[in-house]
Amino acid sequence: MSNKELKISKNKQESELYSLSSSDRAILNALQDNARITNAQLAKIAELSPAGLQKRLRKLEDSGLIQSYRAVLNREQLGLDLLAIVNVTLEGHSPDAVTEFDQAIVEMPEVLTCYRTMGSNDYVLKVYAASHTELDDFLMKKLLPLQAVSRMTSSLVLRQIKETTTIPLPP
Repeated sequence: MSNKELKISKNKQESELYSLSSSDRAILNALQDNARITNAQLAKIAELSPAGLQKRLRKLEDSGLIQSYRAVLNREQLGLDLLAIVNVTLEGHSPDAVTEFDQAIVEMPEVLTCYRTMGSNDYVLKVYAASHTELDDFLMKKLLPLQAVSRMTSSLVLRQIKETTTIPLPP
C-alpha cells in the first residue's frame, strides 16, 4: 500500500482501497481543525466548486472515513475536574466475561474511553468525575462489582499535556 492510499473498511467483512486526493486531504485537515467551517470556505480550501465539494464530502462520509461531526466540551467548565486512568484486569478471559465487561462499560457514562489491551492489564479506561467521592462511588459501586473484574488500579491525572483528535494524514 503506498503512502497515498488508506484502507477503508465499510464493515468487517468488506474492505476497499481508497486513494486520497489533495482535495480530500485539504477537506479532512480543515474539518479536523474546525468541523463548523462553512462549505464555501471548505470549497475554497479544497479548490473545488460547491457541487464538487458536496460530492467529495458525501464520498468521504459514505466510505466511513468521516465518522461524525462533534463538539469538544471543556470538562472543567462542566465541573468534571477529576480525570482518572483506570487499569482493569479480568478474572477470566472467556468470551462471555469479555462480552459482559464490554457491554457494561458501554453503559457507563463516566467512562469516556475504553481500550482493550495486551500486557499487564486487560483494559485501560479514561474516567471523568466531579470529585474524589464521585470517582470512589464509580469505582466501588459500578466497576468493582462487575463479576469479570479481578483487579483494578487507578491513577489521577494532575495535568493534561496533550489531547487531540487530529489524525495526521499521509502526504
